[in-house]
Amino acid sequence: MKYNRLGHSGLVVSALGLGTNSFGGRADEETSVRILNEAIEHGINFIDTANVYTNTQSESIIGRALSGGKRKQVILATKVGMPRGEQPNQGGSSRREIMEQIDASLTRLQTDYVDLYQIHTLDKSTPMEETLRALDDLVTAGKVRYIGASNYMAWELMKALSISERERLNRYVSIQPCYSLADRTIEVELEPLCLEEGIGIIPYFPLAGGILTGKYAEGVTPAGSRMEKEPRFKERLDQERVALGNGVQSLASELGTTASALSLSWLMHRPSVSTVIVGASRPEQVLTNLQSAELELSADTLQRLDGLSEPFKHARPFAVFRPLA
Repeated sequence: MKYNRLGHSGLVVSALGLGTNSFGGRADEETSVRILNEAIEHGINFIDTANVYTNTQSESIIGRALSGGKRKQVILATKVGMPRGEQPNQGGSSRREIMEQIDASLTRLQTDYVDLYQIHTLDKSTPMEETLRALDDLVTAGKVRYIGASNYMAWELMKALSISERERLNRYVSIQPCYSLADRTIEVELEPLCLEEGIGIIPYFPLAGGILTGKYAEGVTPAGSRMEKEPRFKERLDQERVALGNGVQSLASELGTTASALSLSWLMHRPSVSTVIVGASRPEQVLTNLQSAELELSADTLQRLDGLSEPFKHARPFAVFRPLA
């Protein structure tokens, strides 16, 4: 396994990370634990979850799985900020929500700290100073080691960094955007900012919901796929992205690898990317994804992938989780 610094921080993370939004949902607890153990055994140390994943079950399963001494083997990241219910104060990134939810997450995760605590999306109704000062207090208290953001636009991230500098608060060290060959929109503004400011990028949807595995070629809907289980996913499965998946599959066959490994490896070769989080609903998927960390792509291959995906720099984003009102 290859390892990188998380941005300009001192934290070292595996090039391939494990996303766990399937834990307690598409993967039952027994399967989830096997997935987690498989990942750790093969050198994956970055484990990403959130307080809202599968109605808190993801955090709870991870906590039970790591309780036997494996906690120190991993870099544990969770999030706060998405709606948790219909009542007032059930979501957002107010001081109240952050202080309440970090304790709830720590209880479920059966640990006294998280390595990376991330704001899941911008809360427009809460002053950014309030959010950042609450996060800074958590670092001071030892409940959080580093802080990060998710789903921020470039100007929003820059505003947060400026406030942290002005108020002498801990600053974000990472950001999670949607990023893949099928969605390169962050390269216009967000990625250059991250490179300039030393912010590590942690892509989510790196395989565009399976499009970049080639399994949706010719309009086929595989049994058990995201298309079958999540009808809204069809909105993202346009002809241009299916054609991209076919092109990546063709190049992967030429190179003797898989479309998934090739797509993930392309992200790992981006200088802005610290770790790529990939979910799994079966342990064998972890082994398949591990191939990406071993691929060394030539300049010619990178150029061909860039060419195939060039239209997606300015296309409609693949996924958008925008600020809470």
